[in-house]
Amino acid sequence: MRTRRAGCDDPAMEALLKSVAETVALGCELIAIGMLGVGAVEVLVGLAMRIGRWWDPSAKRRVWLRFAAWILLSLELTLAADIVRTVIAPTWSQIGQLAAIALIRTFLNLFLERDVEELSAAPATARAPAER
Repeated sequence: MRTRRAGCDDPAMEALLKSVAETVALGCELIAIGMLGVGAVEVLVGLAMRIGRWWDPSAKRRVWLRFAAWILLSLELTLAADIVRTVIAPTWSQIGQLAAIALIRTFLNLFLERDVEELSAAPATARAPAER
């Protein structure tokens, strides 16, 4: 009786899977980079439009919240790329490195999302104590 080993027995199919996974991961990372670029441009435009109102914390908060949304989307896409790369990571060392990176990105995402929710829920007219 022949025992079957785990994994793909066809080298061509395995090479195709690795190629597709790497392309998908790279695509996710390219989109994430593009989103960060769009977010950075939006921040510059937003700050330029509020040049006379820099003292207003609600104006800065709106700009920050918009950029944070772009960062969150980018983090999600880079995390997706990491997950796809675990499919093609051939060694436990590479899997461990990807897991560590994914964990760090997940925590960044979690805390940034929490900050965004807190600032979004705060009244927009709230001023810092020194400005009241």
